[in-house]
Amino acid sequence: MKTDGEAFGLPRKKDFPGISERTGRTFLFTLDDVPCFLVWDELTAKEPNFAYQEISFFRTIEQPEIAWVSIAGLHLVNWYTQNRFCGTCGSRTEHKHNERALVCTNCQTTIYPRISPAIIVAIVSSDKLLLARNANFRGNWFSLIAGYVDVGETLEEALAREVKEEVGLDVKNIQYYKSQPWPLSGSMMIGFVAEADEHQPIRVDGNEIVEAAWFSRDHLPNHSSTISIAGEMIAKFEKGELQGCGEVKSIGSSL
Repeated sequence: MKTDGEAFGLPRKKDFPGISERTGRTFLFTLDDVPCFLVWDELTAKEPNFAYQEISFFRTIEQPEIAWVSIAGLHLVNWYTQNRFCGTCGSRTEHKHNERALVCTNCQTTIYPRISPAIIVAIVSSDKLLLARNANFRGNWFSLIAGYVDVGETLEEALAREVKEEVGLDVKNIQYYKSQPWPLSGSMMIGFVAEADEHQPIRVDGNEIVEAAWFSRDHLPNHSSTISIAGEMIAKFEKGELQGCGEVKSIGSSL
């Protein structure tokens, strides 16, 4: 990333004198009509204010467009590097020219980017919100219940199963909120709001979830940033604005 005071920016072609037409690069997408590329070759910037950032950095950056371009690019980098060879016959793959796909040079198998559907749910009871701490979270922060959809499940079935497995609660009045691509895990997060009785005993699974509790608006713990759908839903709960059927907002990119 390029730093300019407290602001961050993506590297541009002019920052790297070594880039030429022969430099290995792959078109990714556009951001506000500006094409973004993945450069495979190692480059040296002409200015010193460039530095690699940990992936966790993009969860908290205050520039959502920069964050989304970076993590969406990472999603595609992982897909390209994990599919250099065909899973059917083992031959090399190459880019398909008319769509975002890889194609086997031998058996012509077409490989598309992997996007895993996952539910995420804000469970409310009166004026309280259920938040949980995952065993894999860094630090003492909380988020909403979430999990991947299994084979043969509807989204609603996956939601009910994940909630029951992770915190032992039964939910009702499930309403769709909105969806959000989450490239950090290669997922499509489908958000919901649901109700549960706060008097039900919470039973965390002790494996994935190590702590869960009901929180009121004025006593929320450390939680996800608003760049994520989880953080957005928590912020709306805090303001008393959380409800189903939210609007999907564009960040101005074409992926």
